[in-house]
Amino acid sequence: MLEVPARQRPEFYLAADEPSLSRTLPCDVRSVAVARRLVIAALDRWELPKDLADRAELVVSELATNAVVHARTRGGSIRVGVSRVENNRVQVAVTDLDRRPLVRRETGPCAEGGRGLDLVAALSDRWCCERWHWGKRVWAELRTAESQR
Repeated sequence: MLEVPARQRPEFYLAADEPSLSRTLPCDVRSVAVARRLVIAALDRWELPKDLADRAELVVSELATNAVVHARTRGGSIRVGVSRVENNRVQVAVTDLDRRPLVRRETGPCAEGGRGLDLVAALSDRWCCERWHWGKRVWAELRTAESQR
């Protein structure tokens, strides 16, 4: 059997008819890039428009960054997922083991951070933070531009 070199293997495999893709990743800044690639791979496989993929990539990047930077679950993990809710709508989600609620901060024009949740709200149709006794799941739903008209 012919072995495919590792750099040519797909990082994530998803059949076209599968409605979701998720992975558990280390709670580490390097996982943010993996989260972006996971979302792009799924939306590409589902043949969804590039504008939706671009927005979903940015949203999952913000959610994963929040989980890694603020969740403080060192040595722990985060769960990143993307689901096709309908033909024209996807949900991206990040789950962490920190029970503390999200905090939207007021930011001044010179602040270097604190705008992540504002970006999530602006780019998604709706988003939510679900808290459980062991942690929280933050998700956002996005639709294609055509379906927003």
